[in-house]
Amino acid sequence: MVIGAAGELPKPPSTPIVFLEDMDDSELARALALPVGLVNLGNTCYMNSTIQAMRAIPELQTALQSGSPSDLAASLKGLYTDMSKTTDSVTPARFLNTLRQAFPQFAEMSRQGGGAMKALGGGAMYAQQDAEECWVQMTNALKDVPGIPGPSGSSGAPSKKFVEQYLMGDMRRELKCDEAPEEAPSVTIEKVLKVECNINTSTNYMQNGIMTALDGKIEKRSETLGRDAVYTSKSRLQRLPSYLTVHMVRFAWRQDIGKKTKIMRRVKFPTEYDAVDIVTDELKEKLLPVSRKLKEFEKERDERRKVRKRTKVAKEKKSTPGADVEMADASSNTPAPAADNVELQEESVYREKELKELEGLVHGDLKADVGCSVSGLYELVAIVTHKGAAADAGHYMSFVKKSVFHPVSHGADGASGSLDEDDEDWYKFDDNKVSIFPKDKLTTLDGGGEDSSAYVLLYKTKPLA
Repeated sequence: MVIGAAGELPKPPSTPIVFLEDMDDSELARALALPVGLVNLGNTCYMNSTIQAMRAIPELQTALQSGSPSDLAASLKGLYTDMSKTTDSVTPARFLNTLRQAFPQFAEMSRQGGGAMKALGGGAMYAQQDAEECWVQMTNALKDVPGIPGPSGSSGAPSKKFVEQYLMGDMRRELKCDEAPEEAPSVTIEKVLKVECNINTSTNYMQNGIMTALDGKIEKRSETLGRDAVYTSKSRLQRLPSYLTVHMVRFAWRQDIGKKTKIMRRVKFPTEYDAVDIVTDELKEKLLPVSRKLKEFEKERDERRKVRKRTKVAKEKKSTPGADVEMADASSNTPAPAADNVELQEESVYREKELKELEGLVHGDLKADVGCSVSGLYELVAIVTHKGAAADAGHYMSFVKKSVFHPVSHGADGASGSLDEDDEDWYKFDDNKVSIFPKDKLTTLDGGGEDSSAYVLLYKTKPLA
């Protein structure tokens, strides 16, 4: 007697199975998508943390492939390529040399010894540098990297370079004279690569610090009054980039001691950020239809995710021999959640419908602006932190969301090896040491002491589907 299925035998896999132990380093790195660390070459943690945080911009790596007009851009392209082909830490010596040639400030020598500094000939050592300054200089050096073409159907080469597309905002600044209301306000438009969060004795949240930086009072000469007068300054973004950089201004010059010092105050930052309050009224009107609808869809997505979890748990209990099955209380009049009584389709089906509806709400001006945010809604994807009390010393590290390196699975239709959508943990990059950093520990980076404090935050506009 033969026991078995009468149906067709299972088909062999379309591609041969390759086991991890049979892969070389390059194949292993691609299979596991393991992020690698960078070796510290002597007070270069500021550079290492900046490079790792910028790696959270996949469009940058795409743009670098199309052409690298500057030495630094070409060197960064080569470094990212090296990092994607190995599971070992990478030594960024070539990029460091290029960076110092392009910006001699990063080749400054230190007169102080000890710590993690690497001694050079004659006891000379390279000085610790500022990671935010490195971020700004690197971004400026990438301004000639070609832009990315728009959606299929658009003709011609992109009119903007990559940085202008994805990292640069347009800031509108208006000045009104408090003492001469009849004086016409002056308006200027400035290209900006970051939004600053000023920190004072009353700053507890990032948004408070941002608004303090955008709105304020200044004193300047009034042509109407013929003397210095007080003006109200109001700045708002009239273009939001796909990647919004927020600089926590933690280092300030103290006139009384003639030295730059670190502001230790604890400032909370969000993992999800709605930029509607920092844009002009005109842009807000364009963003709100998509923003409101996307928030509605996110609530529905969360409900579907909960239903799938409950269904999965129930099926596992039912299929486990001897497992206790939870029975509903016969005397209870509380019905099961309505969503639980509905057979859910694959998540991709819902996402496709949502995307179509959201794309129909995108304003024409925003649709034509490749690289801008069409909703004003962002999620935090990378953080550069500073550890220590001194402004010209200490240690920099970076933290990058795991989903940056792995595709995210949306329920039952997720691809094999993809990241579960409930996995919101992060990677911690401490030079060549890479480790998992739980999401619930992000609040420890708010500051308030000498331990790691958020210094540069990178927010990515939320995808529509």
